[in-house]
Amino acid sequence: MNNCRNPLHCIVPGFILKRMADSPNKAVRRFAIENIGPSAAMRAVRKKVSSMQFFAAIPSPAGKKYRLIYNGGHLPDLPGNLVRSEGDPRHKDVSVNEAYDFSGYTYDFYKKLFDRNSLDNNGMSLLSTVHTRSHFNNAFWNGEQMAYGDGDGIVFGRFTRSVDVVGHELTHGVVTFTANLEYENQPGALNEHFADVMGTLVRQWRKKESAAKASWLIGAELLKPAPTRRALRDMAAPGTAFVDDPDLGTDPQPNHMDDFYDGPDDYGGVHINSGIPNHAFFKVATALGGKAWEKAGRIWYEALLKLNAKSQFQEAAETTVEVAGTSYNSATAKVVRNAWAAVGIKVPT
Repeated sequence: MNNCRNPLHCIVPGFILKRMADSPNKAVRRFAIENIGPSAAMRAVRKKVSSMQFFAAIPSPAGKKYRLIYNGGHLPDLPGNLVRSEGDPRHKDVSVNEAYDFSGYTYDFYKKLFDRNSLDNNGMSLLSTVHTRSHFNNAFWNGEQMAYGDGDGIVFGRFTRSVDVVGHELTHGVVTFTANLEYENQPGALNEHFADVMGTLVRQWRKKESAAKASWLIGAELLKPAPTRRALRDMAAPGTAFVDDPDLGTDPQPNHMDDFYDGPDDYGGVHINSGIPNHAFFKVATALGGKAWEKAGRIWYEALLKLNAKSQFQEAAETTVEVAGTSYNSATAKVVRNAWAAVGIKVPT
């Protein structure tokens, strides 16, 4: 694993892989156990490099959108063989095209809405590897590039299918070049939260969905259909994305500070506790109405630029209320304040 300033971020948290290792399905157990080793090793690297202050950003030749898609050949080495570059015609491999298209949508989202030129705001090239490892149940951003597994074919399908997952993972790069939130405890949960927010907004923006009619699920396309699972996370109803599922268990996300997880797993609950600010954003977006990226998303993006590596939920709440008041008006600030209060975080008036 290459050293990088940003820790490695996986869309599927370790606690889900561990639960899958206890699945009643023998094949699910086998693939999960095979995944746990590499994922644990990568997370160890993530922890080790999280405080390093360097980052390998590969500039675009023209200083604008530039995508490079590689085929990993189901091997662990990155990036693999280059199979499609910016401007090349569509490829026969659907995973290649999804990685190309969805990373492009994410670039366009940030450029058109926030005038941000790629992840680093300086035209950083967007590198992606598809078909990484064998039966790999994850997608990750390693600080330099994206990598997507093909799934085990039983619980998970290919990880390039979900535009919100691509937007989520690439947003971890944006977070690195802005607040650089530490990947543990509340700062880590905020890191995951901002990635979920922007990931779902990329999808809503691309589909031109209103906040009221949009899906607030994260990673719905990744999962093989089953009545006990709908997605990896649900911003509208944290804790309900999967319930009593034989392979995944039950979604542990809380939607209120009363149920805040304060244990050591998941790096202090980075994927778990993100449900709290996620639900606050959902409440803001639906209360304001219209298209979530036009006002709620802009408030959250501007707030991200003001946070720092150690920011807590309280600071994030206060900052979003402040931005709402200064960029819009007191009525908008009240909506944001009320949403945070509904999840147990009070912002003084």
